[in-house]
Amino acid sequence: MKHKPLYDALPFLKNVDRDRQEQFEDYFENAPLWLLDALQIDELKQGEVFVREGEPADTIFFIGRGIIEAIDYRVYGTPYDYMQFDKLYAFGGMEFLMDLDVYKTTLRTITKCTAIKLSRAKFEKWMYSDIHAMKYEAKLVGEYLLREGRNSRVFLFLQGSDRLAMLFVDRFERYGKNGLLYIKSNRQNLADETGLCVKSISRGVKKFLDDQLITKEGNKIVINEEQYHQLKKIVSLKIELD
Repeated sequence: MKHKPLYDALPFLKNVDRDRQEQFEDYFENAPLWLLDALQIDELKQGEVFVREGEPADTIFFIGRGIIEAIDYRVYGTPYDYMQFDKLYAFGGMEFLMDLDVYKTTLRTITKCTAIKLSRAKFEKWMYSDIHAMKYEAKLVGEYLLREGRNSRVFLFLQGSDRLAMLFVDRFERYGKNGLLYIKSNRQNLADETGLCVKSISRGVKKFLDDQLITKEGNKIVINEEQYHQLKKIVSLKIELD
């Protein structure tokens, strides 16, 4: 088995979906055995902050299972979730590429997560010796920065329920399966993700329910493909979408 050393180092990979396995296989395609031996597995609790902006960027994190978010506490001291991650990233890798000594963002788990830790010193040694890994990391960081910049620009032109519509459109495109999207987030989570207050979220959710742009099943918001296209049309009237 070509990737046997990787699965020996990270046995939980045998139980994750094939897409996530392929992401790890691609990232660590040419990783030397000494690097795989240095990987440490850490189980993180839901809601745990494991990277803090301004602290020494001395550890690289990979998320094997679960979902995390980047948050910003600088807006009136309240958390603003400006990005969630569903691909494999080396968190701390951007700081390495930019030659920064401290983390430039705060990261918090949304669900229970399986994290893989690696010292920055070993990560740097690997990157400098493996052009494939260096280019792959640079590509991922570039995609992240482009997406973050686009989302920030988009939100400047959206207010109230339009921001919520944009969030639902983005979530459908990323997480919708078989023409349906289920959102478990409560209204405080939606407020954190959009930068809106809870009252604005409540008004937006009620408006979308009244207009049949979303439906509810218990405490879950459900969006089907037709509703997704209607929400996207609303957002497209305000901004140009790809």
